[in-house]
Amino acid sequence: MSETETTGASYAAAGVDIEAGDRAVELMKEWVRKTQRPEVAGLGGLGGFAGLFDASALKRYERPLLASATDGVGTKVDIARQLGVYDTIGHDLVAMVMDDIVVCGAEPLFMTDYICVGKVHPERVAAIVKGIAEGCVLAGCALVGGETAEHPGLLGPDDFDVAGAGTGVVEADRLLGADRIRAGDVVIAMASSGLHSNGYSLVRHVLFDRAGMRLEQRVEEFGRTLGEELLEPTRIYSLDCLALTRTAEVHAFSHITGGGLAANLARVVPDGLHAAVDRSTWTPGAVFDLVGRAGRVERLELEKTLNMGVGMMAVVPAESADVALTTLADRGVDAWVAGEITERGTHTTGATLTGDYAA
Repeated sequence: MSETETTGASYAAAGVDIEAGDRAVELMKEWVRKTQRPEVAGLGGLGGFAGLFDASALKRYERPLLASATDGVGTKVDIARQLGVYDTIGHDLVAMVMDDIVVCGAEPLFMTDYICVGKVHPERVAAIVKGIAEGCVLAGCALVGGETAEHPGLLGPDDFDVAGAGTGVVEADRLLGADRIRAGDVVIAMASSGLHSNGYSLVRHVLFDRAGMRLEQRVEEFGRTLGEELLEPTRIYSLDCLALTRTAEVHAFSHITGGGLAANLARVVPDGLHAAVDRSTWTPGAVFDLVGRAGRVERLELEKTLNMGVGMMAVVPAESADVALTTLADRGVDAWVAGEITERGTHTTGATLTGDYAA
């Protein structure tokens, strides 16, 4: 027998480095502290078995409803891995979770994350958590805990994935959704920062496999490299949406993620009504055109996969539209009236796109 076979097995020999994991926790503590809300200050700390949140803060609600969501960022993580850029992917994770929560009018409270790696590189893990923490600050929530798991043999040494779960709260009588929407309401579109975190399996197939493009390749339409464009963080709308509910009457929000604009908007349109969105009210960014041209992807296929330049939509009464647009403009959010709510009539779906995009 070889020396290896005669000595005792160990966790380290199997590929799991506990000391590296401990160092990663130490490196990330600074960033997690930056996300603290009053409800978590002084309660435990990073490294415990559970994150704590002082629920007595909910006593000010008459009937608090807790909202929860969980998500990941899909194959966008492979772009980060190839570029060796790890401190932005966390923004995407927070956006995917907390912007789902705010759709019902809920205030984001706290979040936990799960990072799975083939091998723990402490600085790399800390960079991922830094991005998550920065995203939590932008969403107004606390990062109360998480898990870093090392999976040697299952993932390559540089492979990783991220997921997260979040919780928010909304007063029961302020819950937003389909039951508030009425015919005559208007649909306000909020611009996306780019592809966000959906459709990257199609994007990677088109741009890399079919078009043979490289991440380091400069694309004139973008004014930067392809990799920089693809890694642009998902916009976090949580605080913008909450601000909108304070200044204008809002009936519903729709987070435009997997499935595209029409399918996600239809999720908040009640039976008997229909949302008609006019493509001519905006011009999708250059990245959407590139994917379409490089892969000869039909428009309907693009629209059911990508956000086409719209990351969030709000449904408001027509008389609230001006106030809503002013609020968003004051917060630096590019927004416009993109459609209206009508009777369903002969439409078979809750939302459709009409016309052609503006040139």
